[in-house]
Amino acid sequence: MKIIEGGVTAAKGFQAAAAAAEIKYKNRTDMAMIYSEKPCVAAGTFTTNVVKAAPVKWDQEVVYHHPHAQAVICNSGIANACTGQEGYGYCKATAEAAAEILGIPADSVLVASTGVIGMQVPIDRIVNGVRAMAPKLQPTEEAGTEAAKAIMTTDTVKKEVAVQVEIGGKTVTIGGMCKGSGMIHPNMCTMLGFVTTDVSITKELLQEALSEDVKDTYNMVSVDGDTSTNDTVLLLANGMAENPEITEKDDNYKIFKDALNYINTALAKKIAGDGEGATALFEVKVIGAESKEQAVTLSKSVVTSSLTKAAIYGHDANWGRILCAMGYSGAKFDPEKVDLYFESRAGKLKIIENGVSTGYSEEEATKILSEDEVTAIADIKMGTCSATAWGCDLTYDYIKINADYRS
Repeated sequence: MKIIEGGVTAAKGFQAAAAAAEIKYKNRTDMAMIYSEKPCVAAGTFTTNVVKAAPVKWDQEVVYHHPHAQAVICNSGIANACTGQEGYGYCKATAEAAAEILGIPADSVLVASTGVIGMQVPIDRIVNGVRAMAPKLQPTEEAGTEAAKAIMTTDTVKKEVAVQVEIGGKTVTIGGMCKGSGMIHPNMCTMLGFVTTDVSITKELLQEALSEDVKDTYNMVSVDGDTSTNDTVLLLANGMAENPEITEKDDNYKIFKDALNYINTALAKKIAGDGEGATALFEVKVIGAESKEQAVTLSKSVVTSSLTKAAIYGHDANWGRILCAMGYSGAKFDPEKVDLYFESRAGKLKIIENGVSTGYSEEEATKILSEDEVTAIADIKMGTCSATAWGCDLTYDYIKINADYRS
């Protein structure tokens, strides 16, 4: 696998553009378009929240009931959630506008929105944004980056990644971009993710690969415990790499899945590290578990603990909070067998052994916890299974950002 520069335009045949449509924000781009020169097979995973935004319902219809997709239109600022039939109608109007100017079927246009819940999108500005972006579509890295910037809300940095692998003697590229910073919680976090690839693969296997991979990537992220109404990950494959079509779970399928996992893991970690107000990415690894389910439950419990997140912000090795969070997770384990480590670029330190303090140096622990990426490793000594969850510290700025988000 080769890590390369770029995002959604890295794969052959994909183009992108951005526009400042003034949906809610001023003096910045707030709409993005992704377009494939050829029709794509599409896969998607969506929020588990019962309250689903109109774009989620539209995309589920396209992904699950239509053979191809060829474009994605995304706006930031207004989520088009809790907007009734009018909001769903605006999804249709957006798709129809894109279909007209791009010369493709309306049911091959996917739409996505992110921002404030409950407001109707200004459809005239959305349509004008679509018309402004189409002539600007480019296959360049810069065009992909501008699209990644346009979908940001409270994000502080754009999020994109790309890799290349060899499948069937052909170079296959996978690239992606996402947004997400707040209202982030496992079972899809408040995020939009768009992944593009030129691999040739059946629609069924593409969907299976994505559905399996989100369990270990996006579903292992939590910033604040709130599962959004708009969570969407879309994966488009246009076959332009011209590799022999992947039609079964062979070695080529595994190569593709490994590359997809790298993309999704990288994007998931970018979301966690850019949590609203965050100063550090907080990674929790549970090892030595007797089952994957046990490890997932324990790691998620720790990464979502407000007290633990506050301790990470304070660079405080308050390991009792971690053991406590494991204890109320519902997973069975023996706390008197747990070893716990803190690790970062500054080093690795065993904090507890068999459930009690090692008498570690508080000064050394604080140094390790002062980095912008911090890992807690809990070995529960019950088996060979493991899981990793990602979150961030909890800061004063999280409250400030969300107290006046609508204004």
